Amino acid sequence: MYDENLRETKQRVLTNDGSYTLYSAEFDEPYHSDKDGALHEALQKHVLPAFALKGGEDELTLLDICYGLGYNTLATLYYIKKEQLTTKVKIISPEFDKGLVESLRNFQYPKEFDSLREIIDAISRDFCYEDEQISIEILLGDARQRLTQLQEQFDIVYQDAFSPAHNPLLWTREYFATIASLTKEDSILTTYSTAAAVRMGLDENGFQLFFKRAVNMRDSMVASPSMLDGLEYIDMQLKKIRNPHAKSLRDEDYL
Repeated sequence: MYDENLRETKQRVLTNDGSYTLYSAEFDEPYHSDKDGALHEALQKHVLPAFALKGGEDELTLLDICYGLGYNTLATLYYIKKEQLTTKVKIISPEFDKGLVESLRNFQYPKEFDSLREIIDAISRDFCYEDEQISIEILLGDARQRLTQLQEQFDIVYQDAFSPAHNPLLWTREYFATIASLTKEDSILTTYSTAAAVRMGLDENGFQLFFKRAVNMRDSMVASPSMLDGLEYIDMQLKKIRNPHAKSLRDEDYL
């Protein structure tokens, strides 16, 4: 399914919020929606909904699937600094494109990340960073394999792999079973995908689902093993009655 011959073939794309992303020839799609904007998408679909629910905690352990251009991780740090949060954050992020991570020291990030230059350089060089408040570790290799090696229980998961149509192995029922095993009972999972197959895969692994709506942004989704207040609940039992043929993605169809 993956093609290493195409992995280095990428093109820079200017998105609608003025931030840049890359287009991947290997996956035949950009890392971010050019319409939503790379920075805007990271904040609105991942960081803000997650921290609205978990930002008051003293310590957070966060799983960022996958590191890619680093927008979700860096937007998290930008938000923490901007809001002057004292929360200690440990971020773990699998990524199989080592060359991409190494190249990010030269990537044209938005000005909001200017204060994070030391962290960007460290990650590009060492694949990790740590200070008194922040710990970041990039797990080089296949995400599915690296996830099975983890011992942590995560408070937040950014589910932000390439789309189910282009990278289905990071959206199957079995993949979400692994994610479920790594999450706490009150954990938060954020994802841009609202596809029926994704909802089914999460539902089959005990997640409650909620729409996240934002101005000038396509709908995204928040999931948790627990019910959440203040979000628009997705009644999966009703959805399954209305669409009895809907099914989750399965490993057996792609492996």
